[in-house]
Amino acid sequence: MDNGKYVRYTPEQVEALERLYHECPKPSSMRRQQLIRECPILSHIEPKQIKVWFQNRRCREKQRKEASRLQAVNRKLTAMNKLLMEENDRLQKQVSQLVYENSYFRQQTQNATNLATTDTSCESVVTSGQHHLTPQHPPRDASPAGLLSIAEETLAQFLSKATGTAVEWVQMPGMKPGPDSIGIVAISHGCTGVAARACGLVGLEPTRVAEILKDRPSWFRDCRAVDVVNALSTGSGGTIELLYMQLYAPTTLAPARDFWLLRYTSVLEDGSLVVCERSLNNTQNGPSMPPTQHFVRAEMLPSGYLIRPCEGGGSIIHVVDHMDLEPWSVPEVLRPLYESSTLLAQKTTMAALRHLRQVSQEVSQPNVTGWGRRPAALRALSQRLSKGFNEAVNGFADEGWSMLESDGIDDVTVLVNSSPAKMMGVNFSYANGFPSMSNAVLCAKASMLLQNVPPAILLRFLREHRSEWADSGIDAYAAAAVKAGPCSLPMSRAGNFGGQVILPLAHTIEHEEASTSFMEVIKLENMGYREDMLMPGDVFLLQLCSGVDENAVGTCAELIFAPIDASFSDDAPIIPSGFRIIPLDSGMDASSPNRTLDLASALEVGPAGNRASGDLSGRSGCTKSVMTIAFQFAFEMHLQENVASMARQYVRSIIASVQRVALALSPSHFGSHAGFRPPPGTPEAHTLARWICESYRCYLGVELLKNEGSESILKTLWHHSDALMCCSLKTLPVFTFANQAGLDMLETTLVALQDITLEKIFDDNGRKTLYSEFPQIMQQGFMCLQGGICLSSMGRPVSYERAVAWKVLNEEESAHCICFMFINWSFV
Repeated sequence: MDNGKYVRYTPEQVEALERLYHECPKPSSMRRQQLIRECPILSHIEPKQIKVWFQNRRCREKQRKEASRLQAVNRKLTAMNKLLMEENDRLQKQVSQLVYENSYFRQQTQNATNLATTDTSCESVVTSGQHHLTPQHPPRDASPAGLLSIAEETLAQFLSKATGTAVEWVQMPGMKPGPDSIGIVAISHGCTGVAARACGLVGLEPTRVAEILKDRPSWFRDCRAVDVVNALSTGSGGTIELLYMQLYAPTTLAPARDFWLLRYTSVLEDGSLVVCERSLNNTQNGPSMPPTQHFVRAEMLPSGYLIRPCEGGGSIIHVVDHMDLEPWSVPEVLRPLYESSTLLAQKTTMAALRHLRQVSQEVSQPNVTGWGRRPAALRALSQRLSKGFNEAVNGFADEGWSMLESDGIDDVTVLVNSSPAKMMGVNFSYANGFPSMSNAVLCAKASMLLQNVPPAILLRFLREHRSEWADSGIDAYAAAAVKAGPCSLPMSRAGNFGGQVILPLAHTIEHEEASTSFMEVIKLENMGYREDMLMPGDVFLLQLCSGVDENAVGTCAELIFAPIDASFSDDAPIIPSGFRIIPLDSGMDASSPNRTLDLASALEVGPAGNRASGDLSGRSGCTKSVMTIAFQFAFEMHLQENVASMARQYVRSIIASVQRVALALSPSHFGSHAGFRPPPGTPEAHTLARWICESYRCYLGVELLKNEGSESILKTLWHHSDALMCCSLKTLPVFTFANQAGLDMLETTLVALQDITLEKIFDDNGRKTLYSEFPQIMQQGFMCLQGGICLSSMGRPVSYERAVAWKVLNEEESAHCICFMFINWSFV
């Protein structure tokens, strides 16, 4: 057969080739020759032609996949276009209504002015306002007919919010709708309570969507429980349910919330499925639920889900959450948490869409990920971590928690649970099949107010630099306490946990515009341990990190972890501890004496104090946030007093560490340079700054600093716009100094700078370039690097236009260190 002729294969030959293709899409030449030998029907075909067939087959497969992907994208864009058109129609109706209301109020104002000039009697004013006193909701009874009346009214009000103009919706800051976004997210403007609305596409059928959303504890991390008290069917095929729901408090400074709800599920005439809810209160004369101790009864205004089938599969969903969270019951400084529609949108409304998209991905791609676990199992683990941490923060008495007496200082609250099996849902006394001596759990918790500290950056620092705040002995004790066998209090040891290794368990469980969440396993490396150490080996932590994107508006940041064994099972006891940082809306913020611990005074630097906080911009983020710390320890009951004392001291040491880190990350206010930290003023630092500038002039022939004026070289170098950083001349160079821009680029502090090696900040391509070009520095004294990507200490990519490196010579003209300057850098 000539190479230029087309080869026509028989059906039998195609069947044999297809069979091999499914076994091995890209066979080697030996495998192709083996195929020819094993299949006589292919013996007349040259090996080169078989190779071409496989190439064409792979190309067709790739084209089919690409065509399928494009069809899916096209369907998604079509549905999104329909959604945007509906949103545009709704906005036009809203504009028309606002124009009408504006003209109406103008006319009413003019009439009131005319009335005031003609009749100033008190009687006329009282009479004109009497129409406002009519009850909005006429009383109803608790019969099925009365409940159906409430349900129908709830349905109408919910639909008017979901697709109508009953609430004035404004686009949520930082959210841009698009084919890859979570959807169209909006928050309320000028309505009672807090409200949020989202519209999006999910790849699940409407009935499946409704089933998932009704199971609120499975996706809403702040939901403790939902109990269906009663249910009845309606004549139109709908269902009315009476629900009692409890929500966790986000911090130790506020009580939890509960709701008494009516939920109505029905199908509209166009086939859309609706699940709507509202609170039942005394004014409706319906069934009532008595108040619960330690809970504040909040109100849910008509809310719910409108789910419409989408052409080609999937659903278009409208989510509305509208609540009155009774902000009067919390300290004034925390009221923004209960008056923020943005926070409601992020924690509740968008969480529902994210969970649906995650379940949809798990159905379409049920792949096994880290440690042999499927995505659904990892999601269940993250739920257990969140639930355990929320239980620790709230400390409900019905879960077995009781408070210990204070030691005279009220900054740390200590609770004990003598029945942890109920709390964790496992047989704690026989963990992993062996009897455990730890039969109780102690929790030490505290809350504090942080000022001028970006929550995401602070949390990433706590995640990446555990040795800055954690105690290796406590880590070892916590790990031993959940394992089988006796344990004792931590003591001084010869060895220590020298570092941490982050093992990806499930990178990007969730990743949307306003949320980044992932699970991982932390291995704390045990360095130089001896036989008398409590944990002769590595300590593992299961860790959940969320809200590490500081570009998101008002995102809550969490770092929750629990000690585990290297071969832990899904039903193993998990005792979570961690941090939660929630930003406060500075516009509604106010000082209050009712907080447990106030770090604001410790973080205010310079005479400006709070007044300068409003001038901060960029990476400084919101001005205030509340941070909650909760640490749990398993222990033996007879060691309660010693463990309580240890826990108090440990949490107080963590608070002190957080203060130091927050102070390092918080912008200071001095002179006219708001947002810059003062440079270190030691004589060594001034000498190094002079060496850096002189060496730059020597090797590159130009001045590094321009217009120094009366300021010192060090101060000018510190405020230089480009990132400058020095590294040592060692086999494995580490950073020894950086200016303000360099610290910002590396996302670190001067204290932690020496833990960062030079090769760590470059990606693979950058390291190859660095190794090939590095000898130039030693030979000619400098080198220039083209623009590229490097990494901060937090793992974030940083782009730079170009970089220069040069030898820094001391007084004896010998090499002291190497200085790098990254020009025009920015976070990707």
